[in-house]
Amino acid sequence: MLRHMYRSGVQPFRQRLLPRVQSIAVPRSNRVQPSAIRHVRSWSNIPFITVPLSRAHGKPFAHRSELKHAKRIVVKLGSAVVTRGDECGLALGRLASIVEQVSVLQNQGREMMLVTSGAVAFGKQRLRHEILLSQSVRQALHSGQNHLKEMAIPVLEARACAAAGQSGLMALYEAMFTQYSICAAQILVTNLDFHDEQKRRNLNGTLHELLRMNIVPIVNTNDAVVPPAEPNSDLQGVNVISVKDNDSLAARLAVEMKTDLLIVLSDVEGLFDSPPGSDDAKLIDIFYPGDQQSVTFGTKSRVGLGGMEAKVKAALWALQGGTSVVIANGTHPKVSGHVITDIVEGKKVGTFFSEVKPAGPTVEQQGEMARSGGRMLATLEPEQRAEIINHLADLLTDQREEILLANKKDLEEAEGRLASPLLKRLSLSTSKLNSLAIGLRQIAASSQESVGRVLRRTRIAKNLELEQVTVPIGVLLVIFESRPDCLPQVAALAIASGNGLLLKGGKEAAHSNRILHLLTQEALSIHGVKEAIQLVNTREEVEDLCRLDKIIDLIIPRGSSQLVRDIQKAAKGIPVMGHSEGICHMYVDSEASVDKVTRLVRDSKCEYPAACNALETLLIHRDLLRTPLFDQIIDMLRVEQVKIHAGPKFASYLTFSPSEVKSLRTEYGDLEVCIEVVDSVQEAIDHIHKYGSSHTDVIVTENEKTAEFFLQHVDSACVFWNASTRFSDGYRFGLGAEVGISTSRIHARGPVGLEGLLTTKWLLRGQDHVVSDFSEHGSLKYLHENLPVPQRNFS
Repeated sequence: MLRHMYRSGVQPFRQRLLPRVQSIAVPRSNRVQPSAIRHVRSWSNIPFITVPLSRAHGKPFAHRSELKHAKRIVVKLGSAVVTRGDECGLALGRLASIVEQVSVLQNQGREMMLVTSGAVAFGKQRLRHEILLSQSVRQALHSGQNHLKEMAIPVLEARACAAAGQSGLMALYEAMFTQYSICAAQILVTNLDFHDEQKRRNLNGTLHELLRMNIVPIVNTNDAVVPPAEPNSDLQGVNVISVKDNDSLAARLAVEMKTDLLIVLSDVEGLFDSPPGSDDAKLIDIFYPGDQQSVTFGTKSRVGLGGMEAKVKAALWALQGGTSVVIANGTHPKVSGHVITDIVEGKKVGTFFSEVKPAGPTVEQQGEMARSGGRMLATLEPEQRAEIINHLADLLTDQREEILLANKKDLEEAEGRLASPLLKRLSLSTSKLNSLAIGLRQIAASSQESVGRVLRRTRIAKNLELEQVTVPIGVLLVIFESRPDCLPQVAALAIASGNGLLLKGGKEAAHSNRILHLLTQEALSIHGVKEAIQLVNTREEVEDLCRLDKIIDLIIPRGSSQLVRDIQKAAKGIPVMGHSEGICHMYVDSEASVDKVTRLVRDSKCEYPAACNALETLLIHRDLLRTPLFDQIIDMLRVEQVKIHAGPKFASYLTFSPSEVKSLRTEYGDLEVCIEVVDSVQEAIDHIHKYGSSHTDVIVTENEKTAEFFLQHVDSACVFWNASTRFSDGYRFGLGAEVGISTSRIHARGPVGLEGLLTTKWLLRGQDHVVSDFSEHGSLKYLHENLPVPQRNFS
């Protein structure tokens, strides 16, 4: 099989040695200017654009986001990664995935090197097979197959296994890399090769020559001659590190070759603050020199020589030598297929070693502070939470000049980079701040009866009473784009509902968000809960934030439909409240009022076309075609410079029709609208259910019976009669503000205000009650009596 694999993928050797453009892949979402683009390629079904890559080796990268600039990379595969669970033989599927990822990076213009274990395991598999075959054939035939399986296999000496396994391991790697038109070369080393100056120069020269020829060096300790492992007695200082296992080998190789990045793959997610599996163990995202004093190391890997302590010492040695290091899990089936490429893309995978400590807390620490502060916030009296919100409303008007000055900086920096609709969202004004203050005071008033409100009381039995009460959800993560006015709105709702809050705003609004968050914390400080609301200013990617399922209880995206879809896709085990599209319909019935229709259509489409509650599809009853009402609608849209797209049925009625719509399921977000014809209210409802997004849909008619039929049968979050779609808004609903509009069917739906940020818990008060008392022969009976709910007096 290996021979066949090798032949099928081989290219002429001289073709593989052709120099490639030194380049690096960048995601399509971060496209560079056309002048910088060299060419577009595709490798292993992964398309990418290549741009020049250059980096002078010196200090290690300070942040994960910089890892995408790594040119020379060493990937160390631990024994647990390479071998099967039975420690006899190789994990072929896992190895194939690793080889594919290394090949993708190599063909992006990076210089990849592998430090691999596995020779002992491969050799053990071969020697076990040979021993079984050498057993007496007669004994095997006499005893049967079952006895053959039960034959005792002697303990195999590791050096002999390594000698038997090295050639097979290399043949396997060579066959796999050949599938990607990449040549690999094996290098076996011992400690002497690094400590003997002449051998060290020879090794260095060989490695550089292989990299120059675009060959992937596969390096391993020569376990056939290596002496037995000794206790850790070195790893002291930059210039001394013994090659006693593949961890120290990888570190020494990385520093010797001036490598940008060392990726150490093991069978754990990374470095934990206590042994993995213990109750309080937490994954350390970033590890700094000196932090090892606060870490308790567990036992070593199930196979191999080095445990986590050896990995950390080797990683710190490499870091001190100028190489960035990430320790991650290479065995998890859900992540091993992309763990290497994820690390190079800067995603939060494993533990990243850095010499630069951030000025502020990590996002994990911010999440813990938000949870702790939120719990304190929930214990305040309703009047105290209302006082905080009212104080924030006062600060918005009192500090308006400072806020507008910060916003002006954002607008100046965004000029020419953001589209006009986004600039409009980014802009703050005195009138906007005044409206915000009014909305916040509405929230303050409604917060009086939010947390701790009794919804239901039941007498289960004598002296056993049950209550259902409202409580906060926990910690909310709100991600918003280009809308700094969103920050005080969401903050006020979080305060009123007693929730901790993490805010992640767009960098285009950085100055505005900073001042608004400072004012929010100033308001929170009057009752000692300043930390309940945190603004995430670190380089955390949104996708990484969506993985913090142990910290965040609910994610609320505020922005484009693409942002919402990306977050829904990235969220790992965390519910997302929101809508991915706002395809809002308006159905003009045959009995619609001429005076109302044009006003409603104009307001729904033209007042703010970029809003998610703007009209996108206009459904017109067939009887209205070629009537004065229809002509008025068309004339008004032309005056407002709205581009019209004709639905298939509408286009069939016209001799010269507008451009036919490409899809009836389109959110334009601009001065464009689709017009389609329907024969009845039922057909309009069917169209909405087929092509709509369950956001907001409207009927315009004077027939009350038809209107009620529409209201009851359309399955959307908001359904209106003779009203603009733009009323679908928390402020206009009297909620004070909203954290977003939800089209989901669980928990909250439509504009989500204060009530949507609460959940419930059950309180049971008894007197030594046990379930056995309610059995067939017990002394008690269930009553299940509904009790009156107490009303709070907030006067």
